[in-house]
Amino acid sequence: MAENQVIEKLKRTFDPELIRKDFPILEREVNGKPLVYFDNAATTQKPNVVIDSMRYYYTHENANIHRGLHFLSELATESYENARLKVKEFLNAMSASEIIFVRGVTEGINLIANTFCRAGLLNDGDEIVISHMEHHANIVPWQLLCERKNIKLNVIPISDEGELDMEAFKEMISEKTKLVSIVHTSNSLGTINPVKEIVNIAHSYNVPVLLDGAQAVAHQKVDVQELDCDFYVFSGHKLYGPTGIGVLYGKAELLNSLPPFMGGGDMIRTVTFEKTTFEDIPNKFEAGTPNIAGGIGLAVAIKYLNSFDYDDITSHETNLLNYATKKLLAIDGLRIIGTAAEKASVISFIIDGIHPYDIGTIIDTDGIAIRTGHHCTQPVMKRFNVPATARASFSIYNTLEEVDKLEASLIKVIKMFR
Repeated sequence: MAENQVIEKLKRTFDPELIRKDFPILEREVNGKPLVYFDNAATTQKPNVVIDSMRYYYTHENANIHRGLHFLSELATESYENARLKVKEFLNAMSASEIIFVRGVTEGINLIANTFCRAGLLNDGDEIVISHMEHHANIVPWQLLCERKNIKLNVIPISDEGELDMEAFKEMISEKTKLVSIVHTSNSLGTINPVKEIVNIAHSYNVPVLLDGAQAVAHQKVDVQELDCDFYVFSGHKLYGPTGIGVLYGKAELLNSLPPFMGGGDMIRTVTFEKTTFEDIPNKFEAGTPNIAGGIGLAVAIKYLNSFDYDDITSHETNLLNYATKKLLAIDGLRIIGTAAEKASVISFIIDGIHPYDIGTIIDTDGIAIRTGHHCTQPVMKRFNVPATARASFSIYNTLEEVDKLEASLIKVIKMFR
């Protein structure tokens, strides 16, 4: 067994203080204070190994892939295709050909929306099911589709706790339903949805399911074969990887039935002015020069995450969530939006009489980065009758001491306004 394969099988001791040393940006100060980064649901910070891998590619292997016979092209192609294999293992896909590199979740969902329609799998009178907690990236593409075709968009309601109404879902799915597209973990509520149950119900009607895993893959082990989902999408930058790279997983049978999303180089077999024939998957969906360095960086980010036991990751982030929930609920006038029983390490909150933008601006002076706004989930804000929320989202490098700093800064905000 090669040395790198042996190293990859070893698990590191999970120690947040040691982990922090892997992320150079965490050493900087903001407004003269140590950075406290609680905006991980928007994007995670990048470890040195990811940054170094991309630098190495550009300084030692930079070339275009698949089409060159020279030394550098062969090196770059091997690195890029090895990244695909790494993603295949990460998701436990059946084949590397089921892994399509895209720019991120948004492009992945748009790819499915457009090709489903062109393949004749969505027609007048058909229905699509999404939920009330979806990110705009899992709403707008379907709305655009409904504008072009006479297709109905059904929306699963959510409870006051931020959980899906599964009984309503069972009632709305029917023979007219042609696709279910659901977020695995909500970015604004933190809700972890019962996606395995959703897949089972949908499949009882022979309806395929697309899962938006943007907020899931960094926090819980995802096995697409065990879930039996038909499509799964995630973005690299929420997984300690680069921006501009993401993954669409699809069952080979379904991907083979879909037409190309875009046309161009590297996805063709032959071209004449009369007719073009296309490559097999995954190349069929990867027109043009891809984000080669991004794919390589994503593979290294996955390798980095795999160096820890996922149980340790989940335990640490759950501990942060529970500790922060207790601390924040003790603050007078603070209310948490999203209290599902199954929840990821995300806390969205409001404080009576103080706009979330003011909260975010003031605690930034203490070096604390949170997200404020509608989080690209405006229907969720409308559901809970709030214009926006403040959101703190936790990750492997966050600590209980940082939560204490957040609590103290929020108390300072309240004193300023009252």
